[in-house]
Amino acid sequence: MTMRLLLLIFLPFVLAGCRMAQAKLPPPEKSYKFLIPIPAVMRNHWNMFKPFLLALADRGHKVVTVQIIDAAFTHPNITEVVVPVTLAYTSSRFGMAKNPAESLSSMETFRVSLVSKFYSSPSVMQVYNRRHEFDVVITSHMFNEIAYPFAVGMPLITLAVGGVEPRHSAIMGNVLNPSYVSNEYFDYPRPYSLSDRLHNLYILLSVAGYWRVWGMMPKIQKEVSVYFPELPPLLEIERNISLSLINSHLGNSIPVPLLPSQVEVGPMHCVPGQPLPEDLSSWLDGGGVGGVIYFSLGSVAKGVTMPDKYLRIIIETFSRLKYRVIWKYESKLEGISNNVFIKDWMPQQDILADPRVELFITHGGLLSTQESICHGKPLIALPVFADQPKNAKMIVNRGLGLALEWEELTVELLVDTITEVLTNPKYKRNMEAASRVDRDRPQEPLETAVFWTEYVARHRGAPRLRSPAADLSWMEFLMLDVVAVVHMAVLVVFLVLRRLLSSFYSQLFTWHCKKTKTN
Repeated sequence: MTMRLLLLIFLPFVLAGCRMAQAKLPPPEKSYKFLIPIPAVMRNHWNMFKPFLLALADRGHKVVTVQIIDAAFTHPNITEVVVPVTLAYTSSRFGMAKNPAESLSSMETFRVSLVSKFYSSPSVMQVYNRRHEFDVVITSHMFNEIAYPFAVGMPLITLAVGGVEPRHSAIMGNVLNPSYVSNEYFDYPRPYSLSDRLHNLYILLSVAGYWRVWGMMPKIQKEVSVYFPELPPLLEIERNISLSLINSHLGNSIPVPLLPSQVEVGPMHCVPGQPLPEDLSSWLDGGGVGGVIYFSLGSVAKGVTMPDKYLRIIIETFSRLKYRVIWKYESKLEGISNNVFIKDWMPQQDILADPRVELFITHGGLLSTQESICHGKPLIALPVFADQPKNAKMIVNRGLGLALEWEELTVELLVDTITEVLTNPKYKRNMEAASRVDRDRPQEPLETAVFWTEYVARHRGAPRLRSPAADLSWMEFLMLDVVAVVHMAVLVVFLVLRRLLSSFYSQLFTWHCKKTKTN
């Protein structure tokens, strides 16, 4: 009886341990060499790259990164080649939320000018000249097209930090239906109305046209051709993507049809929380039983670029709250109340994992939203630019929190919104449910990413993953040539029948006239 009781008690833990053991990847068959040129990757996107590259290095693979931001790796299997370039997009992003064109334009100049700064570096060219020593090239799918010369003749993997993105998906041969798949910047109430579908299609075509036809890519191509005049066009190199690792999952996105070469690995940057730094932990301990709010606008839409009128509203709002507030802000502020702790850098996931923290006020960036879902903390989104309005819409639609617009912000509105999210249990309940969905998967995100990356290396690009649709032009994919031939055939048949009928009626009319004359 005692043995049976012990077995009943410990059997679930044994089985759980077995499942965890089964989920672990077997040792790699050999050590591969991965080249990671990501010259224009944004600082916040490094949160996605770092755990991925460390996971590859931990399995004995050699990793060489080429970038403009020093990630300060200490792993012996990771070598960094850093080109010191001053980031030029430090101006305010506030006011761009409703204008994707302005958001893209603000980044275009820097990306184009980066080409000469990047490829004029001797250290970069040294790595480029020995790129064939590597097994696989990995880069970010967004704004890093200037790295495509490294991928000529090489298996190429892209990391889609922004999740499923229609333009990138179409490149791989998977054109997503705009009747229910939104563009990068806006989402709409479902099911989409006629006006929503028209607007969605307009944004999709406009962004794709700007990026590939008349804007970003042609300008980058012109600069790249100065250094590599003999290389194929960048758009042609882009067609040869072997695999895309996509930062999305059912926990934070809608289900869409994906190719075998499109693998969802999101959010592999989410990790368990660690103990907070002593100064922050002791400050929270002094707050008694009251809850804690965390406020951060991320690393791109910096708080110091916030217009003064919004800054005054936020300071006044926090002074009225009974809660303690942790605020990531890059400078000192006057007039801050005693319930606010300000610092220029915060261990975000450690803060979100702390049970004392009950709310995250955020800019609505995808990575921050995913981290909040991972740690089960309700949200208030104040979107600034890029995909943040779309993420804010998702937060509201799924009941994970609320969203506000900067232009409508007042102290009273912000206080009421904070009070609603903190006191209404549905937001916490919905967030915990989303967190359970996010964690319910057969394999950890990092393991999935590592497996498929090694798969591409083992199979020298894994051509069987690649869709034949990626080789088709847009005219061939939409079968416009076939439609034209069918229409032409129908037209020819129509004209022939018309000619025959005309001739028949003419003969009939002539015969009738002769008969009438005879009578």
